[in-house]
Amino acid sequence: MLPLSTKIRVFIHRYDTDMRKSFDGLHAIVNNEFNQSIFTGDLFVFFNRTRDRCKILLWDRDGLVVWAKRLERGTFQRPAAGNAVADHQAAIEVDATTLSLILSGVDLASVQRRKRYSPVA
Repeated sequence: MLPLSTKIRVFIHRYDTDMRKSFDGLHAIVNNEFNQSIFTGDLFVFFNRTRDRCKILLWDRDGLVVWAKRLERGTFQRPAAGNAVADHQAAIEVDATTLSLILSGVDLASVQRRKRYSPVA
C-alpha cells in the first residue's frame, strides 16, 4: 500500500514516460528532470502516453519501491501543469489527496475543495 500521508510531497511527471523503465530509469528522471533527491521519501508519479498505466517511485528506508497500476478500462487524469509550464519544470507538485483522486478515477475538474486554513509562507 502507498504511504499517503499529508506530510508526503507528490511530484507528477508532466511528460509521457516509457513504462519499460524501472528503478534505475525512473530514478534517473527524478535526478535529471525533477532535480529532486529520491531519498526524501517523496512520491514520484509517472504515466505512459495513453495514460492507462502508472508507476510511482519512492524510497522506503532501505531501498527503492516501484508501485505500478494498469487500468483495464479508462485512463488516468494528469493534473493541469499550472506554474510548471511557465517555469519549464518537468514536475507538477500535488498533495496526497489529489493523487488519491487520480488513482481512484475521479475527474479533477469536477472536484470542489472547501476553504481550509493554511499558514502564510
